[in-house]
Amino acid sequence: MKVRDIALIGVFTALLVGGQLALSAVSGVEVVTVLFLSFAYHFGVRRSLLVANAFSLLRCLIFGFFPTVIILYLVYYNLFAVIFGLVGRLLGGKMNVKIHVLLIILAVILTACFTLIDNVITPLFYGFSPETAQGYFIASLTTMIPQIICAFATTLLLLRPLILAYRRIKFARAFP
Repeated sequence: MKVRDIALIGVFTALLVGGQLALSAVSGVEVVTVLFLSFAYHFGVRRSLLVANAFSLLRCLIFGFFPTVIILYLVYYNLFAVIFGLVGRLLGGKMNVKIHVLLIILAVILTACFTLIDNVITPLFYGFSPETAQGYFIASLTTMIPQIICAFATTLLLLRPLILAYRRIKFARAFP
């Protein structure tokens, strides 16, 4: 790994943490999905896995060290990095309307999966009863719905400009 890769990973991790912090006061509103999606799609699995792990752990310095959240972030963002990194490789990093729509759909599905994974991890970790787990799931819908809407809107509006910006960066792409 080159020094400039390390710098890219560090700066991007800081961008994710800063983006999450900037919008943390508004439930369900976030930019991490579109930022990380565009990064993984353009820069590939290897770099994205490093960002996923750094982000998942460093954000704890601001938001606290909660075991279920750490597990959730490590599972989800590594899965996210692999999926979008492989999709980027498979599609050669191209961006057209059909690919944009596909990426929006995947972003929405994975955003829902974030909450669904949490709905498995948290009840198992804390040993919730089935009734409590069900209540936890129902309560999570109030955050999941705005997150899905936000993922849709930000991916629709920001994905293409972000990909175009990354193409101007003088880093090697994950694929030729």
